[in-house]
Amino acid sequence: MSVPHRPPTNLLQSRRSPLLVFAGQSNRPLAQAICDNLGVPLGRSETVKFTNDNLIVHYEQSLREGDVFIVQTFSTPVSDAIMELMLMIDAAKSASAGRVTAVIPYYSYARSDKKDSPRISIAGRLVADLLQEAGADRILTMTLHAPQVHGFFKVPVDHLSADVVLSEHFKKSVTDSHDGVVLAPDAGSIKRASQIARRLDSGLAMIDKERLSDTEVRPRALIGDVRDKTVFIVDDEISTAGSLVETVNIAREMGAKDVYVAVTHGVYTGPAIQRIAGLDVTQVASCNTVHVPESKIEGANGRLAVLDVAPLFANAIRNIHTGDSVSTLFS
Repeated sequence: MSVPHRPPTNLLQSRRSPLLVFAGQSNRPLAQAICDNLGVPLGRSETVKFTNDNLIVHYEQSLREGDVFIVQTFSTPVSDAIMELMLMIDAAKSASAGRVTAVIPYYSYARSDKKDSPRISIAGRLVADLLQEAGADRILTMTLHAPQVHGFFKVPVDHLSADVVLSEHFKKSVTDSHDGVVLAPDAGSIKRASQIARRLDSGLAMIDKERLSDTEVRPRALIGDVRDKTVFIVDDEISTAGSLVETVNIAREMGAKDVYVAVTHGVYTGPAIQRIAGLDVTQVASCNTVHVPESKIEGANGRLAVLDVAPLFANAIRNIHTGDSVSTLFS
């Protein structure tokens, strides 16, 4: 008796669970770039804000049994971004989506990872609980400020790193980058700085500092040697650029020849752009996990650069969809 032909397993899976990518309002350019890399159209959805500030989300296509990925970064206004994402997750589950993955390139509440003063909320955990309660089956994010925030989620979390992108940028921007020194602006950044230093085969240094408040830090010492060296300052994010100014000033005082800065998240709030415009640095680069308007790039006196992580997110989404390993992207 002849055996009927059966389509390959992956084809059956793709028929049952089509790959669908949608975007909130916070970073649609990144979402579109991810879709361009995947070769799929950006999903059709609409978000409306009523006069009383309430939001409503409407999907304009079928999600039934789909493998849905919703791209939403937690940038200003952060509370609107979080609320919109929860509504999109809930609406997708109500529309019978097979699986919903929240793609959060910048999880801003990762900074609130511990109870470091009395009577405060550990907001990083609270937001994780809210996203799971809304129905998120999986989380895809990049460079959490505090890696332990990964443990706040009870659903699978894929935590991407921008180290490959940052180190490749340094290699392309600087001749003989292996002769430079990667400078960690504080003890919390030393692991990331060490990984990039290994990729560059360069030196490593660290600044010991004391944080006095959210916007004020006091440097105490530089551990390592940067004299007559090209210095690469790496960190997870730039917000007001107060810490960056102190780090650059110390590197210059210690005899650094040239200074390059690269971070994953360029938030650039408050006086950040004015501070960067006046910095004695060759370049400040950040990834497009947070959308940086042209007005900010122009206002930084030619010192700002934006690095593209859309291919990395696209590869991660593709591997999650097909059931392949995400960790292989960092080999």
